[in-house]
Amino acid sequence: MIRKTTAAFLLALPLAFCEPVAAQAPVAYDVSFPNAIHHEARIQVTFAQLPAGPLQVRMSRSSPGRYALHEFAKNVYDVQATDSKGKSLNVSRPDPYGWDVTGHDGTVTFSYTLFGDRTDGTYVGIDRRHAHLNMPATLAFARGLEQRPAEVKFELPAGWQVASQLRPDAAKGTWYAPHLQYLMDSPTSLGPQQTRSWQEQGRTVEMQVLHDGTEAELDSYVVLTKKVVKEAAAVFGELPEYDFGRYTFIANYLPQTSGDGMEHRNSTSLTSSRPLRGPAALDNLGTVSHEFFHSWNVERIRPQDLEPFDFERANMSSNLWFAEGFTQYYGELLLRRAGVYTDAEYCTEALSGIVDAMLTMPGPKRYSPVYMSQQAPFVDAAAIDPNNRSNTYLSYYYIGAGNALALDLQLRQNYKTDLDTYMRAVWQQHGKTQRNYAPAQPYTLRDLQRVLGEVAKDTAFAGQFFRQHIMGHELHKYDALLAPAGLLVRPARLGQATLAARLQFNPDSTATLGTTLLGSPLYTAGLDREDVLLKVEGQKPTSAKEMQKRLATHKPGDVVPVEYRTRDGVHTAQITLQQDNTLEVVPMPNATRKQLAFRKAWLAGKTK
Repeated sequence: MIRKTTAAFLLALPLAFCEPVAAQAPVAYDVSFPNAIHHEARIQVTFAQLPAGPLQVRMSRSSPGRYALHEFAKNVYDVQATDSKGKSLNVSRPDPYGWDVTGHDGTVTFSYTLFGDRTDGTYVGIDRRHAHLNMPATLAFARGLEQRPAEVKFELPAGWQVASQLRPDAAKGTWYAPHLQYLMDSPTSLGPQQTRSWQEQGRTVEMQVLHDGTEAELDSYVVLTKKVVKEAAAVFGELPEYDFGRYTFIANYLPQTSGDGMEHRNSTSLTSSRPLRGPAALDNLGTVSHEFFHSWNVERIRPQDLEPFDFERANMSSNLWFAEGFTQYYGELLLRRAGVYTDAEYCTEALSGIVDAMLTMPGPKRYSPVYMSQQAPFVDAAAIDPNNRSNTYLSYYYIGAGNALALDLQLRQNYKTDLDTYMRAVWQQHGKTQRNYAPAQPYTLRDLQRVLGEVAKDTAFAGQFFRQHIMGHELHKYDALLAPAGLLVRPARLGQATLAARLQFNPDSTATLGTTLLGSPLYTAGLDREDVLLKVEGQKPTSAKEMQKRLATHKPGDVVPVEYRTRDGVHTAQITLQQDNTLEVVPMPNATRKQLAFRKAWLAGKTK
């Protein structure tokens, strides 16, 4: 069903959400786009009923769903401030992130120009065609006024509509948030939206989409999205109670868009330059699946160490292996259960990557999922200087998904239960009950372990699992875990020799090394990042295809001479080639009925 208006929705809003949280003047924003062609917005925010003294206005340094600093003040300029009579006020800069306004009469109207030309879940993208706004990158706020409601008015160019989880107020022509936390968690897309809306368990679910494709392509995409929504709800047994009665997929699939997905309480921001047709549509759907699962896991099932989110510092959590990693596992699993993947495709698209990363990369052998989670402020698009993370780190997405997979299989094999049951238990105890748009019982690591013990009815197992695999870094035996499902872990390139190196082939027929991995042939021989291969077996490394052809004439254990240049000159070395250790997961060709039944119970759809 195409949804044309918000009027009917407004009439159905619960009374509790129609009144301000407190009898305080709301913070009033006006957002316009007089120079959209040059990626600028003009923003005016009015703070009224202020106490005496300086007003401290800030731009966020971080953003919900991101864990590093992004310093959004860098794109703010032309700052002005006036009082209630329009008199100019003194504005000073106490630090790079904010402004102090003095001499006001209880009201400050703070105005600024914002530049934004990156359409994704973190930043701001503005042009003549649309505006995609992540609120921490868009709206300034004032210290001490965080609990006040906010009202946002968008001055829209002709043909633009608003897509947002904010509550629309048709009478005022504004969009409402109960407080700063909700405002900053509310991405907004402005443009010529194409809307699809449907009812699911008494809730409104809608897709607000900007894309270059056809109506039929969008309709087909929504059909698949509905299947994913149903399968996600089946995991938890219900949909959340969305605060204003609806959940919104805010989607931007335009050519200038950067690929991203960002979860929010009652919506998600989906951005990709891929179209909604062909294989690209399935890639986009993977982001839909992942982010929708977040409406339970991390938006309502909240880790205690992210409550409340602090917009003025980096936010570190020890629990991203669960919040992001378990979501990563389910994001792909839901596609299989929805019938988007076959068993073989699920192995290729999901299981092979997880198992290969967990068993062949150096990071999981060295550090725990808790440690990987704590690294997020350093790895979440946070730095540009060289690092050694190839040898010390594996994303909390992958290491969390690897542990979710192992735990699901262990629960199914040994305890006559499953990960779905565990997620439902965590939801019931730490997510379902809400208070003032926030979880009543955020969880800790100890809570997650306790609930696992209750679900398995084995507290010793839960303690061992957390000690060995969550706080520790003992690797799982995936071959044994996957065998009961009739799935085989095997070398993907058996008998192939490799340098196990990332190479950038240069125009002068040389190849520059990326970070060399621990235990790899080049690492063992003393070669490092930015060293340049000049010759391999006396021949220049002209291309990846040429190098692959040459290595195909060798077997693991062969020794080849190389000439290379480092920062201190030209050297030679004898390199012992290794077996390519890339792993893959494939269905066994002769799986038994018992194995197939186990696999079906795990991977088949759960909707009735």
